[in-house]
Amino acid sequence: MGSTSFQAPTGTRDFYPIELARRRYIERAWRAVSVRHGFEEIDGPTFESIDLYKAKSGEGIVSEIFHVHSGKDERSRAGAEQGGAREAPFALRPEFTPTLARMYASRAAQLPRPCKWFWQQSCFRAERPQRGRLREFMQWNCDIIGDGSPAADAEAIGVCVGLLEELGLTPEHVKVRFNHRGALAAVVSRLGVDEQHMPAAFVLLDRRDRLSDDDLEAMAFEFGITSFDFLRLLKRPRNAQGIDAMAAALPAEVARDAEALLEPLRTVESHLAGSGVGPWCSLDLNVARGLAYYTGMVFEVHEISGAMRAVAGGGRYDNLIETFGGPATPAVGFGMGDVVLSLVLQDKGLMPGDREIARALGLRPDVQVISNGSPESDALVPAVVGELRRAGVHARRSYKATKNIGKLLKEAADADARYAVIIESASEVTVKNLDDGTQVKAPRADLRAHLSPAR
Repeated sequence: MGSTSFQAPTGTRDFYPIELARRRYIERAWRAVSVRHGFEEIDGPTFESIDLYKAKSGEGIVSEIFHVHSGKDERSRAGAEQGGAREAPFALRPEFTPTLARMYASRAAQLPRPCKWFWQQSCFRAERPQRGRLREFMQWNCDIIGDGSPAADAEAIGVCVGLLEELGLTPEHVKVRFNHRGALAAVVSRLGVDEQHMPAAFVLLDRRDRLSDDDLEAMAFEFGITSFDFLRLLKRPRNAQGIDAMAAALPAEVARDAEALLEPLRTVESHLAGSGVGPWCSLDLNVARGLAYYTGMVFEVHEISGAMRAVAGGGRYDNLIETFGGPATPAVGFGMGDVVLSLVLQDKGLMPGDREIARALGLRPDVQVISNGSPESDALVPAVVGELRRAGVHARRSYKATKNIGKLLKEAADADARYAVIIESASEVTVKNLDDGTQVKAPRADLRAHLSPAR
């Protein structure tokens, strides 16, 4: 039989040691920032009932998920064999928020208010892969459940900004663009869009940066939106941001009430300034977050040039817990994927080098054990390595056939080991500090004492 070559599925990634170390570097920052901001980690199943996702996002989500069939379930298996993917009872998670809402709803009476939860695991989306979007990716979520205040909105944005700062990003690299769905809905309603067409209006606003005026108008008519005043708002200059800019774009009869209509935006802006993240944030009336479950403040994090997809996004969703059978519970949160974040860090030169990442993750070897080339020393290498490992030392050895000490020392240096231990005899070793080049002979029995703790 001939051999067969296999490739990873399209839209997924293979992680060799250094690629995985880079991802772990990001995950480590996610966890550290979450804990620092007082969030506790949770987790849930990799797959859930498909109805759970429909409850949050509607039937449209079905085309975006990977369906899970059980080979031991006759109905499920029969549906799969007949091409009936929609008959699958389960789906791989495309996001975590529905699971979080289900978990909170099931124990709402026993849980404190607020609950501050974070989560980081893989998600799966059955869509066309492109730059910044894959079919399998890591995601970080932070949510504050049970606090409906603007202060909680600012705190959610604050932890997101904390992560950006942790990784070396600044307001010159990325911007947090925020809006308020309630204020936006009030304005859009006064511009002649009825409640039935409000979701479509939000979709148009959300896509405004990516479409021309003609395309926006054509799509609006397709949705059944014909209000001249709303179309004029859609076509306002794309660089006109800020609360005052929005007020200036309103028709005179609406502008008279602009202060009251836009008050929620000023409240969010005030709390962001008070929490110290104001320099990172700017009002952007194009941020509508097309998903219908958002109820208040919404935000996205974008690389400053706007050339990439959003780094993160989220907002307030005060009705979702109730949808999943829990009590009426306000909530706010966001999600951040590793794919776009990694691209931004690389493009800005902020992804540390491989050696720096290994050190940050505690992967740097303490010792590389080397034989001096004698048969006696060769035989002792496994024993010395074992002794060090049992003493809690990260010890490695060479698997090369060479007995050239210079080459073995270079291998140890390339591995970024802190020390090289050269076995001279059954009772004596040479300890070489690879950081400063100093070395000393020592009794094998005292070897551990000559290895200073890693800093």
